[in-house]
Amino acid sequence: MPPRARLVPEALRRAKLDRPQATLDFWRLLYALLKQIHGGKWSEADAIDTQIRFVKSALWYQGYGRPELYRLPSDGSAGSRELLLAFSWLLHRISLLEQLLARNRVRTGDETSVCMCEDDLSQSEQGTTEIAPEYGPEDRVDVRYLQWLNGRLRFQWRSLHAQHQEQCKLLHKIHLLTSGSHVDQILGHFSITEMDLIRQPENYKQLVQLLELETMQLEAFLEWKQLEPVYWQWMETVLDNMAEEGNMCKPQDTQVEKSSLPKVTPCCPWADSLTGQINKLSRDLMALRDQLHELVTHRKSAWEEKVKARAEDLQKEDFAATVRKIQEAVELKLLDLSNLCVPKKNKVHGLCRLVYRSKPSASKICFSRSVSKESAPAVSATEVIRELQMREASLQRELKQLREECRQRLDEIAEGLDGVICISP
Repeated sequence: MPPRARLVPEALRRAKLDRPQATLDFWRLLYALLKQIHGGKWSEADAIDTQIRFVKSALWYQGYGRPELYRLPSDGSAGSRELLLAFSWLLHRISLLEQLLARNRVRTGDETSVCMCEDDLSQSEQGTTEIAPEYGPEDRVDVRYLQWLNGRLRFQWRSLHAQHQEQCKLLHKIHLLTSGSHVDQILGHFSITEMDLIRQPENYKQLVQLLELETMQLEAFLEWKQLEPVYWQWMETVLDNMAEEGNMCKPQDTQVEKSSLPKVTPCCPWADSLTGQINKLSRDLMALRDQLHELVTHRKSAWEEKVKARAEDLQKEDFAATVRKIQEAVELKLLDLSNLCVPKKNKVHGLCRLVYRSKPSASKICFSRSVSKESAPAVSATEVIRELQMREASLQRELKQLREECRQRLDEIAEGLDGVICISP
């Protein structure tokens, strides 16, 4: 962490009292931390308005929903207490320190990212309803520009895939040529870092410095875990101060109007503001219920029209062909359900070390979370490839279905255009 992004205890005290002197310190701290989390390059020389815009967008991306923070000025002149709340929220919600330790870890072995978790996106979106936004003439985008962006993305994706394949070939060559040379018999081969140390032994000093720095970070993290309850108790006092100031800043007429009401007990000074938030939430829920009722009525009528149109098409088309299509769709759905019902084993997620196996009975490559002599969760490359192939097949079926739905939608739109001839690509 650069010196300007480090906090002193006095900055925390000033932020508790919402002093403007601590605002820039917190902006720089959040900018440095979030840049590391998102893997971006950053410098102390970045303009403060650039840092503030990035911090606000990164917090929005992480799910921070307190609107007061996004109303803070872009010159960093106020809002130190709001930034203290955002910093504490990151510590608790996304495990900020754990993520930083994982990203800054010194990697001496060859690792790769493996994910064998189930993608529940399709299941989670089945119960949601999407409302298409209404765009004006000024919001329209040229289709040719979108095609150019798609082509550029595909080209970059292919270039990245080719580079990844080349890296895999080099890794395999190193693991194969150094097989049996490692002291650890479980590994059996050298990694790229170890090969670099063998070729250039003078680089070990830099590696030792990195390991010492990581050790200092781990020691600091252990010390933080011991003192963490004290920090959260202190944050409770910050929230109490905010609640007291909120009650003191109420308009005078509001206090006169409520003078006849029973006073709030001292243990809940924020009860009034909480009641107002509950009332606002109730109004929002009522409005949302009305919108959902209108949407359900509209969707129900549209579905009834589709059913009538489909019934007329069934009478015109060949009944046997229609039944065959329905059976194929049902078989695909049953196949997906059977894959979901199969008990899952050896589900691996995250960075795993690549271990080459030269034994004929074993897999050629294994992904292992640990290289110790104790039993560790590991999965073979063949199993990962099989899992990816099944997922690819499922995505291909879903893509085919979406294309068919889009084609039908375009046909329906084309039928409503008089004097227009649409030619499918």
